[in-house]
Amino acid sequence: MSPRKSVQKELTREMIMDAARELFIAQGYQHVSMRQIGKKLGYSHGSIYYHFKNKAELFYALVEEHFKMLELELKMIMEKPLEPAEKLRNILLGFIRFGLTHQSHYEIMFLIKDEEVRNFINQEPSNTYEMFAKSVQSLCDRSITIQDIWSTFLSLHGFVTHYLRHVVDYEDGKEMAQVHVNFLLKSLLAQK
Repeated sequence: MSPRKSVQKELTREMIMDAARELFIAQGYQHVSMRQIGKKLGYSHGSIYYHFKNKAELFYALVEEHFKMLELELKMIMEKPLEPAEKLRNILLGFIRFGLTHQSHYEIMFLIKDEEVRNFINQEPSNTYEMFAKSVQSLCDRSITIQDIWSTFLSLHGFVTHYLRHVVDYEDGKEMAQVHVNFLLKSLLAQK
């Protein structure tokens, strides 16, 4: 056995999360081990356990961080001094922009299917969806239903999911995103 090589900098949660994100996206949650994450970083897998008790906790930390990023984006849009219709446009575009700008984050947040992590993740998606729903509802000039908001969310999610496979970043899909949002706004802002 060769002596352990000296490490030049202290292992941080952020370093672990960055390496894990790359591996989860490339190989899928089930096919990644704590040992592989340690190897990618050049550290023993035991050093990862100092920061995370298991792979599910590490994955949850990623999901939690990513949803907080999306919430911050939505909150910043809601704080802008814009007319309600323009703010609503920015909320819808902001969701798409987040998904296409942070593609690996989005995949981890919404697209990894695994029973172990499904049971581990519960609150963050609900908090973010509730914030999205309240924002959309408050910006519409008419009463809209929960089904309308849910359909809007699913439409945005479908758009992002489709374009994740076809664009490098938001700028590549910006024109179609604007067309899609304009289509959604016709329904959300239509007078009864």
